[in-house]
Amino acid sequence: MLGQQAKFNKAVFYPASLVILLLMIITVSAPNMAKSLFADIQNAITANGSWFYVLTVAIILGFVLYLSLSRFGSVKLGPDHATPDYSLGTWISMLFAAGMGIGLMFFGVAEPIMHYLSPPTAEQGSLEAIKEAMKITFFHWGFHAWAIYAIVALVLAYFSYRHKLPLTLRSALHPIIGDKIYGWQGHLVDIFAVVSTVFGVATSLGLGASQVNAGLNYLFEFDVSQTNQVIIMVVITALASVSVATGLDKGIKILSEANMLLAIALLAFIFILGPSVFLLQAYVQNVGAYLSEIVSNTFNLFAYEKKSWIGGWTIFYWGWWLAWAPFVGLFIARISKGRTIREFVLGVMVVPTAFTLLWMTVFGNSAIYMVVEQGAQQVANMVSENSSVALFVFLEQFPWSTILTVLSVAMIVIFFVTSCDSGAMVIDMLCSNGENNTPVWQRLFWAISVGVVAAVLSLVGGLEALQTMTIASALPFSLVLLFSCFGLVKALEVESAKRESLQHHAVLNISGEESNDWKEKLNNIVSTPDKKDINQFLNKEVKRAFKAIKAQFELNDIEAEIKVSEKCISLVVNHGEEHDFIYGVYKKEHVQPSFSHDQEEGSESYYRAEVHLLEGGQDYDIMGWSEAAVINDVINQYQKHMHFLHILRDEGPVL
Repeated sequence: MLGQQAKFNKAVFYPASLVILLLMIITVSAPNMAKSLFADIQNAITANGSWFYVLTVAIILGFVLYLSLSRFGSVKLGPDHATPDYSLGTWISMLFAAGMGIGLMFFGVAEPIMHYLSPPTAEQGSLEAIKEAMKITFFHWGFHAWAIYAIVALVLAYFSYRHKLPLTLRSALHPIIGDKIYGWQGHLVDIFAVVSTVFGVATSLGLGASQVNAGLNYLFEFDVSQTNQVIIMVVITALASVSVATGLDKGIKILSEANMLLAIALLAFIFILGPSVFLLQAYVQNVGAYLSEIVSNTFNLFAYEKKSWIGGWTIFYWGWWLAWAPFVGLFIARISKGRTIREFVLGVMVVPTAFTLLWMTVFGNSAIYMVVEQGAQQVANMVSENSSVALFVFLEQFPWSTILTVLSVAMIVIFFVTSCDSGAMVIDMLCSNGENNTPVWQRLFWAISVGVVAAVLSLVGGLEALQTMTIASALPFSLVLLFSCFGLVKALEVESAKRESLQHHAVLNISGEESNDWKEKLNNIVSTPDKKDINQFLNKEVKRAFKAIKAQFELNDIEAEIKVSEKCISLVVNHGEEHDFIYGVYKKEHVQPSFSHDQEEGSESYYRAEVHLLEGGQDYDIMGWSEAAVINDVINQYQKHMHFLHILRDEGPVL
């Protein structure tokens, strides 16, 4: 069904654009009223639904960890033969830049100082306040945030790459409503995701422009004003437009890798120039304290203390991560094809979390150390007055502060560019049935739209209202996410049943014949056929075998068809509402083994006739098999498929 969909989805593009325009008009015409309205909604959610946010995030974290440790961990996000599209370093750089890179620049100094100055339970200015400040910061920026991103990305990647559904948010509902995702229900979900992503990225861009402005003011005495902040947004939007126009594998990839290197360089500078030994000790102790109290902190709602602190911090963060999850999750899904669930969870949760916590230790503990041990009260004062400038006041306390500030401003700009261009790419995919290879104008339209929304709302003071609205939208999305988790488990149970069926009578006579002609078998194994040989094999033995099997199926009133393409020939047996049986033979080119003398001199490759089933490649070669051998292998695999359907029927309906 996906292949029949156009790349430009009018049912999502036009309604989403209209909703964005209407919300813009409301916010621009009455910013104070909009801010008050959305704030009341958010306050009501905090007062009455904070328990639900906390419970939802706890369930998500537990569920993601369960998937990585369970038997489902070896399932690939894609066919069984799929390999990752990006190297580990490139993959982590891209998901980190889109996930929360800019947040670290903004809150790395500010949040630990804020918690130190106003701890929820400890005495202000005490040793316990320092420890609590770092524990709370770790809690807000640790596993919980990345678990939310991970589960959205996991659901989308699994159903898109494993079940050929569109790579858009609607596919998360497939376990719940089935093929209705292609109707108005699916359009509505994608419209919600588009609106949420546009305002989320625009809000981040608008609020962050003030930090860039502050850095430029420190470096070049560039006036801090709304006009200059709009100019900064225009520049960032222009850079993002260039990046998104060049595509994922060029602009976004290069900028993400560059920023990761800059982040490591800045981190190393602060670590070396700061109290290095203390920071190492603090990192180990902070991680230990975080892990030892993660369960109690996860479920702590301050129900007995009656503190309003949790609404302004933990619930705000959980709502913000949930609100950003459609955007970040879809982007992570886009770059994660070919990885196993276990590898995916470790990569998305453990590596970024470890780096994030190291960053918070180096910047946060260094800032508190300056205030407590070195009397740098100006750092604490600036956090209270204008947190966006706190980073630069912090850097001013180090040698080579100008170089560090230049490096920081460059990082902030690139982080905003990568957020803007990856956001535009995600929005474009949502409006294009999950397709990434779309006309340049579509990507540019959304990159520019995000910049325009941010600039206009910044001038009229509507950014905070839209930020509150975005966070409030996390409530309905969290319900969808919980249902999607349930659907993913049911789909993975089907996956498990399929694997069990493939092991049924797994001992194969690979030739498919009771032949004692061992010399012919050995010749087939060591031969290195060329392109002409494999084409002849597919068009003769394989096609004849498929035709014979197709005819026999039709005699039993079972519909079957043979599909031929340049790369493969497939036999498809239709089972109606149950899972179809697909047996494909692909011609795969491989590097010539060094021992081979079978082909002409100078030839560097040979071909295998590899069997692919519905779930992907099976890693065995049938090149040179006779027609009878091919028939026997197809029947063997079909018997396993029927056993798989039998398991599903015994277990009852699963999807």
